[in-house]
This record gives sequence, C-alpha cells and structure tokens, in this order.
Amino acid sequence: MAFSMYTIQSLLDKMNSVDKDYRFMATNDLISALQHEYFKLDDESEKKVVSTVMRLLEDKNGEVQNLAVKCLGLLVTKVKENYVEQIANSLCDGMKSTSEQLRDISSIGLKTVIADIASQTQLAVLLCKLIVSRLLSVIPRAQDPSVQLEALDILSDILKKYGGLLADHHSNVQDCLIAQMTSSRLAVRKRATIALGQLVICNSNSLFVELMRYIIGELNQNRSLSTTRTYVQCIATISRQAGHRIGNYVDTLMPLLFSFSMQQDDDEFRDYCLQALESLVLRCPKEVTPYVMRIVQICLEYLKYDPNYNYDSDDEDMEDESDADDDDDDDEGDYSDDDDVSWKVRRAASRCINAVIRSRPELLYDFYRNVSPTLISRFKEREENVKSDIFSAYVTLLRQTRTLATVETRTDAMDEDGNVTTNQSSRLVKDDKSPNSMLQGQIPSIVKALRKILKDKSVKTRQGCFSVLSEVCQVLYGALNDHMTSVMPGIVYSLSDKSSTSNMKIDTLLFLQCVLTHHEANVFYPHIDVLVPLVIDKVSDMFYKVISEALFVLQHLIKIMRPLDGNKQSLARYDVHARNIYKSTVARLETTDIDQEVKERAITCMGHLISNMGDILPSELKSCLPILVSRLRNDSTRLCTVKALTTMANSPLNLDLTMILPESIQLLSSFLRKNSRALKLSSLTALNILIQKFGRLMNDQLCDNVFCEIPSLINESDLHVSQLTSELISTLIQINPNSFMKHRDIILKEVLVLLKSPLLQGGALNALLGFICQAIRNKIPKMNPNEVLQMLTHPIYYPESQGQGSLAIHKQAFYSVAKCVAGIIMESSDLSTTVVQQLIRDLESASSSVSVKMFTLLALGEIGRVVNMSAFQNLKSVITSAFSSSSEEIKSAASFALGNIAAGNLAEYLPFIFKEIESESKKQYLLLHSLKEASAKIYIFTDIIVCQSSHSAAVQSLAPYVSTIWNLLFQSCEKAGGEGIRNMVAECLGKLTILDPENLLPDLHNHLASNSSFVRCTVVNAVKFAISEQHHQVDLKLKQYMGDFLKSLEDTDPNVRRVALVTLNSAAHNKPSLIKDMLDVILPSLYDKTIIRKDMIREVEMGPFKHTVDDGLDIRKAAFECMYTLLDTCLDKLDIFQFLNYVEEGLKDHYDIKMLTYLMLIRLATLCPNAVLQRFDKILDPLRATVMVQVKALAVKQEFEKQNELKRSALRALTSLMKIPDSDKSLQLNEFLQQINSNPAISSMFETIKNDESGSGTFIHTDFK
Repeated sequence: MAFSMYTIQSLLDKMNSVDKDYRFMATNDLISALQHEYFKLDDESEKKVVSTVMRLLEDKNGEVQNLAVKCLGLLVTKVKENYVEQIANSLCDGMKSTSEQLRDISSIGLKTVIADIASQTQLAVLLCKLIVSRLLSVIPRAQDPSVQLEALDILSDILKKYGGLLADHHSNVQDCLIAQMTSSRLAVRKRATIALGQLVICNSNSLFVELMRYIIGELNQNRSLSTTRTYVQCIATISRQAGHRIGNYVDTLMPLLFSFSMQQDDDEFRDYCLQALESLVLRCPKEVTPYVMRIVQICLEYLKYDPNYNYDSDDEDMEDESDADDDDDDDEGDYSDDDDVSWKVRRAASRCINAVIRSRPELLYDFYRNVSPTLISRFKEREENVKSDIFSAYVTLLRQTRTLATVETRTDAMDEDGNVTTNQSSRLVKDDKSPNSMLQGQIPSIVKALRKILKDKSVKTRQGCFSVLSEVCQVLYGALNDHMTSVMPGIVYSLSDKSSTSNMKIDTLLFLQCVLTHHEANVFYPHIDVLVPLVIDKVSDMFYKVISEALFVLQHLIKIMRPLDGNKQSLARYDVHARNIYKSTVARLETTDIDQEVKERAITCMGHLISNMGDILPSELKSCLPILVSRLRNDSTRLCTVKALTTMANSPLNLDLTMILPESIQLLSSFLRKNSRALKLSSLTALNILIQKFGRLMNDQLCDNVFCEIPSLINESDLHVSQLTSELISTLIQINPNSFMKHRDIILKEVLVLLKSPLLQGGALNALLGFICQAIRNKIPKMNPNEVLQMLTHPIYYPESQGQGSLAIHKQAFYSVAKCVAGIIMESSDLSTTVVQQLIRDLESASSSVSVKMFTLLALGEIGRVVNMSAFQNLKSVITSAFSSSSEEIKSAASFALGNIAAGNLAEYLPFIFKEIESESKKQYLLLHSLKEASAKIYIFTDIIVCQSSHSAAVQSLAPYVSTIWNLLFQSCEKAGGEGIRNMVAECLGKLTILDPENLLPDLHNHLASNSSFVRCTVVNAVKFAISEQHHQVDLKLKQYMGDFLKSLEDTDPNVRRVALVTLNSAAHNKPSLIKDMLDVILPSLYDKTIIRKDMIREVEMGPFKHTVDDGLDIRKAAFECMYTLLDTCLDKLDIFQFLNYVEEGLKDHYDIKMLTYLMLIRLATLCPNAVLQRFDKILDPLRATVMVQVKALAVKQEFEKQNELKRSALRALTSLMKIPDSDKSLQLNEFLQQINSNPAISSMFETIKNDESGSGTFIHTDFK
C-alpha cells in the first residue's frame, strides 16, 4: 500500500479537527502507515507530522493522547535525526511542566520511544545520550519528587537497554545517582538504587571500584539507620545485577551485614540484610563459602523470629485425627497485625535458606542435620506468604536430595556386598549418613507437622503441603507407608470440599497420582472405599483438566485394586467399584464435544479397566467395545485407541474381543499406510498381539488385508518398523501359512533387499532371522532350508556388479547373511555337516572370489559359535591359511571365525590359538583378535550371570585356560609389538579381569611395577576395558586399586600418562563412584596435563622448512576430554573457578584443544552460568581473537576451512554465553557483538548459527568416552 503526500495531508487535517473521533481515527491511521515497511516522508511532511503528534500529546481526550504516545515510538524510526532530537527535547521539557497530566504523558512518551528504538544503532546512541544529558540536569534540580521519580525510572530503562552504549556518561550518571542515595525521600532512594543496579552491569572497573568504596565507607560510618538501610539495599541490588563483579568485596561486606542483622533493632533493616545475604549467596558462591554456615545460623534464628505471637508448642501434640472437622475460628492464619512486620524477617530468612540449599548441594548432610528440623517446625507459620516460602525452601532441599539420588543411581547401583540393587532409595537409606537416611528419620516429623494444615482453609497452604509430600515420595519410594492414615484425611478434605478451586482439585489429584505410583498397592487397600467414590465424582467435574487428572488417577486405582502381576494380591472386593468406574468413564467416552485430553484419558482409562477387570464386566464389555471401534475411526483419537486395544488384547484375562476383531484388524491394517510413524508402530504392535490371541478366528481375507500392507514397511529407512513388521509376519505365518503363500514372493524380495543393507543389525536382524526360521518350521513351499540358503547367498556367489569395490555387497551385509545362515543351521541341524563342508570347500577353492571367502569365514564363525566343529579336522588349517591372504577383509574375517569357533569349543581351539600365538609372530595381531573374540563371546553370553556369581558354568568353561591366556597376553605386550597389538592385549586383559576379579585384578595391579613402559601402558589400558556402564562385582575390587592405577598420571613415559587420562575419562563417564572420593588428589595432576610443556615441543626439518611438533598435544587433548566428562558426572566435586582457569588457557591452545573448550563453554554456560559470567572478561578475549583472526591470503584451502570451522565453533559457544542471564549487560560482550556486526562475513556466519540454534532448540551433547 502506497501512502501519497495527499493522504498524509488528509490525516494531518483530521488530526487537527475539533472532533475527537476524527483525531482518534486519523492518529490510528497514521500508526498503520508508520508500520508499513516502505513508508517515507519528505522534509516538509516530517516537520508537520512531528509537530502535530507532539501537539496531540496535550490533547484533552485521553484516548487520543494514548494513541499519540504509541505513535511516537514508530515515528522516531521514520524521521531524520534533527526531528528525533526535537521529539526528545519536547518530551524532556514536558517532564518539567507544572501540569501533572503533561508530565505523566511526557514520561510515558519517553519510555515508549526508548522501548521501541532498536539497540546497537546510531539513532539509539544519539537519542539515549540526549535524553540522559537532560535527565541528569532534571534529577538533582527537580522540586517536585514525582518528577525525580519519573526521571529515575526513565534513566533505569535507558541503562537497562542501552547502558553499554553510554560509556561517556557513566561517570556523571553514577555521581548523580550517588547524590540521590541521601535524599530525604525513601522512594527516591529506592529508585536511585534500582538505577545503580542497572549501571553496575555495564560501567567500567574504575567506576565500579569507586562506587563500592563509597558504599562500604558509608556502611562503616553508619551515620543514620535510614541511609544505612538504603546502602544495604544497594548492596543487594548490585549483587543481584552484577554479582560477578562484587565477589572481591565479600570479605569486607560480610562482617558488616552480620553485624547489622544482629544488632539493629529494626525488622525492615533485618529484612534488607537478609536479602543482601541471599543475593550474595546466589551470585558469589565461591567467595561466600567461608561464611555459609554463619549465614545458615542467622537464617535459622530469624526463621523462628516472631516476637508478637506465642506459638503453643503443645497444639499439635494435642491434635488428633478426630479433630478433622474443627471450626475454622481456631486457625492460626486468622491472626493479623498491621503494625507487625516481623513476617518480613521470617520471609527473608526462608528465602535466604532456600538460596543456600540451592547453591550448596555438597552440604546436604549438614542441612538435614541442622536446617531440616527447623524448617519442619516452622510449617506452623501463621503468615501464609511466609509459610509458602518455607515450603518452597523444603521442596528445594528435597529436590537437591532427589538429584543426588539420581546421580548415585546412574553411577553406583551396587551395595556393599556387591549385589546390584533395584531400588536406589532403599540402598541409600542403609547409609546412616546419607541425606536419604536422614530424611527417612524425619518423615514422622514432617507428616505430624503437615497433618493438621492439610485441612487448612487456605488453598495456598494445602498446595504447599502437597508439594512437600510429593517431593518426599519421589525421593524415597514408600516414604508414607506408615503414615497414609495421617495423610489420607487431607486428600479427602481437598477432594470433597465444595469450596475447593479447580487448581486445588488438580493439585490434589496430581499428588494422589504421585502417591499411588510411589507406594505398594496394599498400602491403599484400607482407603480404597473412600478414595474411589471421590475420584469418580471428579470425573463429573465441569473443568476439563480436573476430569483428565481424575481419569488418570482412576487408571492407577484400577491397577492397584486388581494388579495383573500374579505375584501381587488383589483387593478383596474390587468388583464393587468396577461398575461405578465403568459408568463414569463410559459417560466421558461417549461424549464427543469434550477436550482432546479428556477423550484420550477416557479411552486409556477404559483400556486399563477392561484389561484388569473385563472378566467381571461381560455385559458392559459388549456395549463398550463398539464405542472404542468408533474412536478407532476418528483421526484425533485413533492412536490412543490403538494403544488401549493393545492393552486389552495383552490382558492375561483372555478377554473375548471377537465381536470387534474383523473391523479392528481392517482399521489397523489401513493405519499401516499412514504417514504417522507412532501410529504405524502402535498398529504393528496391536496387530501382532491380536493375531497371536485371536488369529485362529481370522479368515483369509483379513490376513490378506494385513499382508497387502506389509511389503512397503520392510526397508532400511526405519529399522524399528521393519523389526515389528518381521515379527508380525512370523505371527501370521504361524496362524495362516496359506495366506502368506500369496504374498511370499513380494515379501521375500523386500527381505532380501533389506538383508543387503549396511544399516541392518540388532533387533531388526534378529526379527528378520526369526521370520525366516518360522517359514522353515511351517514348511512354506520354496522356503525349505536349502532354497533359503541359496536365496541368501546368491548375491555373494553370483554378484550382479562389483559396486562395493572388490566386494559383491556391503561389508556389513556379509555379517547379516552369515548370521542368518547360522540361524538356519540351528533350525535344521541335519544340514550342518553338509553346509560346513561346502563352506570349507568354497574357502579352499582357488577360484572363489574375495566376497565368497569372506562370507564363508564369517558363516563358519557364526555356525561355530553354536555348533561343535571338532569333527572337521582340516578346519583349523583352512582358517589359519586365510591369515596369509593379501585381502585385509579376509584376514579380519578369519580372525572373527577362529575366535567364534573357539568360543563354541574352548577345549579344542584355545590350546591351538595359544600355540599359534607363540609361534606366529607375524600373525599375532589376528590371533590375539581371535582370542579376544573367544573371551568376549564368553563374557557376553554370561554378562548377567557374572554380575551375580563368579561360579557360572559358562565362566567355568574358560577357567582352566585363564592362567595360560593371562601369561600369554603379558608375553605379547612385553615383546613391544605395535600399538594395535598392545590395545588388543589390553582389551583381552580387561575382559578376563571382569570374569575373575578376585585373582586377576591383584596380578594386573602388580604389573604396574614393571620396568617396561609397554607393560605399564597395557595394564592401565586394560583397566579402561574393565570399566563399563553395566554393574559387576569387579567394581568394588577395582575401587581398591583405582588410586594406584591412576598414579600412572605421573608416569615418566608420555604414552602411559595419555592412557591413564583415557582410563580416568572412562571411569568418570561410566563409573564416577570409582574416582569421586580421590578427585582431590587426581585433579591437580589432571589440570597439570592441560598446560603446554615447552620440553615436549620440538622442531623437525623437512627439506628447507622447519615444522614444529608438539608431543604433548595428545596428552592435553585427553586431559581436556576428561575435564569435559567430569562436568557431567562429578560437578559437585569441582571447584568451578579453578576449573575455569584451565578452560581459559585452553581457549588459547591448539585447534583441537580450542574445539574441546568451546564445547565445555557451552556446557558451563548451562551448568554454572553465574561462575562463567564472573569470568566473561577472560573468556571473551580469546574468543574474540579466534573469531576476528584473518587467514593469510596464501593459505591453502584446508587452512581456510579449518579456520572457518574454528570460528563457527567459537560463535556457537558465544551464543551459549549470550543465553546466560544478564550477559547482555556485559560491556565486553556488547563490544564484541559490535565488532561482529561490523564485519559482514562474520556477521552472516553468526546469524546462520543463531538461526540454527533457535531451530534445533538444543546443542549437540558430545560424550568423550
């Protein structure tokens, strides 16, 4: 839309009209015009528009005034600078007017202009400097306090948004604000404090030092209570806004704050002191550390500070469950005194305690010992807002405990006897000094304190109670086992109280869900008769969210009343409630005009009801099943209904679903062609279960319908779908093999294509093999064992083309086909001799291709793993002769074959492998690989057994050879072969150690004293392979020796040091508990490995050039990788500021190190934002150096690409730093961003990265294992 000068003039005429409606409409139209991207004015029109809009600011009609103000924000972006100055000056003049209305509208106008101008522009700089100059003259001279307050507000807004652009004015602004700190008016002092808080984010270090000296000086002098209170407020504000800068003054401030908080008899002052302490705790965690316990002591004292009220300590002791219906007139919450402000002190104390708990997870034990009892005792607090903060503090304590338990569960789920535990909270409770154990002991006190107030008339109080109890249940499974009788009346009260709000009902139902899922079923049996009717009543509520949560609770109650687990006892008379639950649920199921969430919950609830109680609801089942089928037809409910149908079909009650079987099968089959992946997966699962249960009742037409949809699902684009499809085919073949015959050829075609995929492995491959074996078992024509073997091997023996280099198909496909061949042999054991002999002949044949030989070796290995091959005497020589092949693929396959065959017959093949290793040094690597395969297969087969017992039969089968293998492995590494051989030896040693830690680990430890660096390196590397994410008895033994193994960090040989770092990284990633207790000793050595050592840098002459080689680079890389891992698993054990020292040095190191430290910055910005913010100056400088570096014009293409990737990584780190709260107030960051914006190439790269980040919503999390 184009706006002509005539149009503008017409608007101006109307804006000058005497009719207020004309003025309003014309101003509104002008706003629309100004919002247009291509709107422009000539000089004369600009002058007229500015003049008219400014005049309308004084319009008598308020609506017109408001529109004129809105217009200003757009106008300043469309007119020239001289008019912007005119607007700003006019508004500033208006603030000094004697007319209160004009002052107000001018103030609003200035705020609008400031808010609407884009930052980082010349116009913003010009306008802000102009306004600030005028404000600095208004603030000290204004006679009217309201003018001062508005001017200080506007100054705060400017400093908040544009503070970094006003460096020239910072000194004058600071002087002006300091002068207002002594104003006689409290409101002015508060506004000046707020403005100072915005200033300290961006002012220079010299100005900040000057300000802090002034404030500390005034605090020391303590001239008057009023001004000292203001300066304490100022400290709180400064630390909140720029805590990373105030850390150097903590030692000076703390004694003053402690003194003021304890000596001054003024509750407001105490409140301010506690707020300052809270802010310092959060913003300066390192510097506050020596004072934490003193802060806690003060907070606990003031948490109980209530001089105007006498709490009767015996009230709760006298309280009995029979008092549930007491009148509200004895409620302590009714007490009120307008002159009593002691509640502010208690509120500030509770918030400060909350901050301490949140920032000090390492002190949980002390908190449970000292803080928790006091917080529990203060649940009786009479002021609702204070009570809410106390609940919040206790919830924080519980969440910190839960976080610790989660980490412990992930990293150390083994008890002191070496037994794997399934319930982590119960394991932690065994430790008397663990937070969980201390919480367990305090649960009676918690329940006692909350019992009465669970029936408080205050909704906020009851919500706080449920919040605390929910967290308790999530920390400790079964926490309320002995206290459900005390808690249940509160639940009943909130659900039955007619005056309860919807939010209260929802919170009660959510708490009930939490309780039901964190306790055993029998705990609720005494209360079922009360609970079920109450929850059913909520299913009839008017608010959709209440209905939804009630239906979800009913699901849990159904499973509690009649669990399908045969080991669990059912409620004696669950049938009494089944029909009532059915009636309430089916009423919602039949309703179509309800919220989607309610529809889905009703369907799911009905699915569980039928699954668990369908046998006692035969008549109801007949009327309900057709409703579910109708929901299956509906696009919005079909996925949920498919899952409900799966639940019902899977029920052990063997429910009769035949009445809906044909239609359900038909609909589910049609879903397989839909684009929704979730619907496909759910439909495949449902079909498989339905056909397993009711397939005998299906006619050929139904089976054909399913088979028609199957071929398109068998492909490598989604292996999970392919896996479920293969399982479904196996089920269908069992039920109706004749129907399969019609679709056999097209399905087999897709199966054979998938078998050649390089992606096929794991569950999908096993499911495919299961289908093939099922077809053989059912004697499907053209699928007897021989025919299937021919189909599988045809692409290998008769390749269409050599598309994979020298191989007929992809390398991974050979393994897939070999595994299928072994599966067929297992299914048809009479073929084993014939097939093995043919494979041996093919392997021996000179005319066989590389592909054929590779396949035969892999197939022999897979067969030998499950079939005893001792009858084939020439097999050993045939396989070992393959080690001499010129093809690496054949040699690798031969190693695989020998190892797998040995795993199937240790007595026959292990001695042979030992002999070959001793005599064939050239083949040592391949033979060791075979030995590793044999050991690993035993290890894999017995993985679970090894966790429980070292006397399993499978382990014992290897036991006679362990000593020989062990000695042979050490001989191999002592011969100083290649690094590949030593790595293979280390892996074998590690796997063997897991099998017999009691005997082998001490011997492995003894070899640490070897004079050979090769042996020491291998030993430390072996420890890495003994550490895994699974839990084994080796962990407890390993912990005893871990300290000695990690002393290798100081070994004289650099290779040993590097391997020690890799082992440390593995332990930190997989089993942090192995190294957590010794980190104090390990960390100095680890940090030392990150430092560049000049003695490890050498120059190598390459013709006329000299090339620098850094032999310490690999060690530094390993050290930084380990540091990155420790961030995730041992953060609570790190001094983050010391950690950052080495990260900062890494930012200046080699390319590889920089890339690692950028990833670390991304993690640190999320995990420790405050600490990172305090070090911005040291972090941003090296980032700037990397981003702004210019590559030499003569540099090769690889160098350009390398530097660009480095810049991109640095900019990704920068985007993470920008997400830290208050980072935008950093002067260094704003200067860096200005530099980026001034460079088109870098700016474009940065914008692309920011768009990518916002699109993905997350960063790639890399694990260095």
